[in-house]
Parts: sequence; structure tokens; C-alpha cells
Amino acid sequence: MENKISRITPNLWFDSQAEEAARYYTSVFKNSRLGRILRYGKENRDPSGESEGKVMTVEFELDGQKFVALNGGPHFKFNEAISFIVHCDSQEEIDYYWDKLTEGGDEKAQVCGWLKDKFGVSWQIIPADLTDMISGPDAERSERVMKALLQTKKKIDYHALKQAYEG
Repeated sequence: MENKISRITPNLWFDSQAEEAARYYTSVFKNSRLGRILRYGKENRDPSGESEGKVMTVEFELDGQKFVALNGGPHFKFNEAISFIVHCDSQEEIDYYWDKLTEGGDEKAQVCGWLKDKFGVSWQIIPADLTDMISGPDAERSERVMKALLQTKKKIDYHALKQAYEG
């Protein structure tokens, strides 16, 4: 990973699992890697309460998108107001990411392609062409796809959406 800073980089606040999460996510997504790991020192440990030498931040990249994970303590928790969308080209990809990211996650938070992973981060696992299918010029097609999508209990069935699109 280059040390060049991206113009916009999502920063994920974890209690104490930043390195574990970064390692997990880089194992799930292809073309991913860990970057720099900064540790708390004497000067920067007081506000966080973390001990000297513990991981403060981990830079990582998932399929070209840079992230920073911070061990900031238990003050803030993730919620569904922010989620990461994973655009998939096939049912096999949907199944792969859904299965990996739901491992140890919150089963109650799985609905209509949305999930919450074991770290509390929200993800949307959707077909890459979903937006095209629900916003195309043929309103009847779009409505059929939207109806099929809203009937999804948990993981999206790409074949069902394509069938609805085709009529």
C-alpha cells in the first residue's frame, strides 16, 4: 500500500478489534492488503486510555478502496446509518460475500441484502445491475423487480430478480 493519502478514506472506529477486523476483511476481499499499523505511544495514549504499544490505527485496502481502522475504545458503536455496498456480478459472488460477512454477525440485522458482520459493521450485498433494473425506463419491469426485492427475507436471490426483470 502506498503511503499516499486518498482524498476520502473511510475511518472505522472499533473498541479494540481494529487489527483483527482489518485482517479479516483483507482475507475476504480479493486484491486487498494491510498497510501501516500505528501504535499508541506515551504521548497519544492518555485521551484513549489505551496502553502504550497497543494498536492505534491500521490502514488497509479492500479491492482498491482504502480504509483506516481505529482502536478508539467503547465510546461509539456502528449502526446501519452507514453501510458498505458490495456490487456482485453473480449469485455465486452474492453467496460468497454473504456467507463470509455473516459469520458471527447479527442474524437479526439480515434483511433484504443487508447484514451486520461480527464487528457490527453493516454491509449491503447486492447485484451490480440492481440499480439499472429498478430504475430503468420500463416502469413495469422496474416495479416487478422492486416487488421481488422487497420480498427478500435475507440474502438476495439474483435469479429471482432477473426473472422478475425479464417478466
